[in-house]
Amino acid sequence: MAHELLGESFDIHGGGLDLQFPHHENEIAQSACAHPHGDFAHYWLHNEMLQVEGKKMSKSLGNFFTVRDLLNQRIPGEVIRFVFLMTHYRSPMDWTAEKARQAEATLRKWRAATASVAASAPLPGVVEALADDLNTAGALAALHAAAGEGDWAGVKASAGLLGLLGLETANWNWKKVEATYGTVFVAGEGDQDKYFARVKAFAELWQERRAAKDYAAADQIKAVAVRAGLELKAIPQGVMAEMHASFDPAKLEALP
Repeated sequence: MAHELLGESFDIHGGGLDLQFPHHENEIAQSACAHPHGDFAHYWLHNEMLQVEGKKMSKSLGNFFTVRDLLNQRIPGEVIRFVFLMTHYRSPMDWTAEKARQAEATLRKWRAATASVAASAPLPGVVEALADDLNTAGALAALHAAAGEGDWAGVKASAGLLGLLGLETANWNWKKVEATYGTVFVAGEGDQDKYFARVKAFAELWQERRAAKDYAAADQIKAVAVRAGLELKAIPQGVMAEMHASFDPAKLEALP
């Protein structure tokens, strides 16, 4: 099959660590005999095994699932990709609900922060990490550092290199509107159109109190938001307001 599709020699052959011996060694032996003038694969990339919440994934433990299963649970594909990129391919990868939550929170923040930014060139740190045995964990570390420095143009370009923040992975439809204290981005699992005006007003009130340095009132507003299932985050452009699955707009009326 490899010869039919790729010829006598090709660059990369991947597979799980459990296939290294004897499966892949047999492949080399067979291919060397069938095509003695070819090199077969120039580089072998053997990935470690997948764990779930610290345990080996297996049907016997009842923790086996596919990517399709995760998508059916409404976990965005971009989140799944991000979680996998968090671990070097040669290290055991542990899928956890907490990692998925962190990945989603990071991607929401980056997507909102780069919404109106033109991508520049990929960050040197990201490119260097990928060139170092496909060190995706290092590449993400470089992305986090750039985000912390506010280099959103570099973040957008580098994320695209990793298959993140592109149009095909736009899992969240952020609605945005210009407000007195910057742009208000609203998204979430709830009915955005139905609650957009209420959530926008609440986010603007939080920004207004923060701008006035009335931090006690701002903290009170944020506490009410948390109880209502609404997450408020300050970003360079303004504020993000994200409705979680537990969002209850009636609880936003709790402010005195």
